[in-house]
Amino acid sequence: MVQPLRIALAGLGTVGGGVVKLLVENAALIERRAGRGIRVVAVSARDRTRDRGIALDGIEWVDDATTLAQRDDLDAVVEVIGGSDGPALTLARATLSSGKAFVTANKAMLAHHGLELAAAAEATGAALKYEAAVAGGIPVIKGLREGAAANAIHHVYGILNGTCNYILTVMESAGRDFAEVLAEAQALGYAEADPSFDIDGVDAAHKLAILSSLAFGTAIDFDNVAITGIRHVIAADIAEAAALGFRIRLVGQSEAGTKGLFQRVHPCLVPLGHPLAHVTGSLNAVMAEGNYVGRLLFQGRGAGEGPTASAIVADLIDVARGETGPAFAMPVASLAVPEPAPAGERRGRSYLRFTVADRPGVLAELTAAMRDAGVSIESLIQRGAAADGSVLIVMVTHEGPERSVAHALEKLEGSASVVGRPMLMHILES
Repeated sequence: MVQPLRIALAGLGTVGGGVVKLLVENAALIERRAGRGIRVVAVSARDRTRDRGIALDGIEWVDDATTLAQRDDLDAVVEVIGGSDGPALTLARATLSSGKAFVTANKAMLAHHGLELAAAAEATGAALKYEAAVAGGIPVIKGLREGAAANAIHHVYGILNGTCNYILTVMESAGRDFAEVLAEAQALGYAEADPSFDIDGVDAAHKLAILSSLAFGTAIDFDNVAITGIRHVIAADIAEAAALGFRIRLVGQSEAGTKGLFQRVHPCLVPLGHPLAHVTGSLNAVMAEGNYVGRLLFQGRGAGEGPTASAIVADLIDVARGETGPAFAMPVASLAVPEPAPAGERRGRSYLRFTVADRPGVLAELTAAMRDAGVSIESLIQRGAAADGSVLIVMVTHEGPERSVAHALEKLEGSASVVGRPMLMHILES
């Protein structure tokens, strides 16, 4: 009889509990697909007394998760603790060094330490699996690493954070402002008590850095991802975008070209005819374009107990089958060290929103700054004065280099006419 794959779970929150439930509920199916059973031998979590709604009979409880790597009765460790450093990283290093398989949902750790961990896995022949780290239950990691392996991918982009997408689509459907919708999302459990990583774009940037490495065969370069979140998007932006035929989405974009690797997370205006415009609520979607396969679209639930547990167990099935291979589709030594591409060289259209004082000459000042920076204006909308006397002005530029728009905004810095921070969003054309 084939021995089952013996695993430990480090972290027993929503996702860890979901893994246990899935392994029990689909045990027979998993065994047939994996060629052997998968058995949880040990778990580690902070609170032993908490009722998680799962049976842990016959499973050993370990207080110090970092000791799991040294156990002889384990073949693999699943980490769902979280955090880029600390116990999660210590456990990852120790597990891979011991030659055991390591399965993780930890995108922050991979974005910061993925190359080190991949090299450690190669040195011992251990498997490093992380399908759950990007887009939850959507099999985008396998899709890029395996399904599209024969293709030269030149562009990967998508909606990588469900919290932001939920907030933007509620703002869109209800006409409400950001702060109000964020508070509701926190009350419903869609957003964390401290939502900064989500709404400021950092979570999406972690995922984008991982996707870039897989897609382009480059070393992970999180430090050169340009990041802007959705904190400053207002209801008026949503309404103006709709009037212009767009929806606003937080989009992670990555391209590899002769000028280097371009990586950016930024709120974008997405045309209504584009597939990403119709990704709503907490869903995620990733698009990749290959030279032979063409455009690929991966869409589904990007977080939560079920989707994340599904991705983790899919990785465990691969481990049970003996499927390893390089973590980032090729050996670490073969990954190119990318040069960051200058964003200012990119060409496209932009949306600009200004809140200005309601007095003569303000519009002339804005348009003069655009003219002097070489920015051509495609359309301009001025709304009536608000209760505080301010006026909303929205511009859409013709296609041109992004450095020109940045130069125009620099010219307007410190202007007594501009109230608050202008909002810049690029228009997604592809």
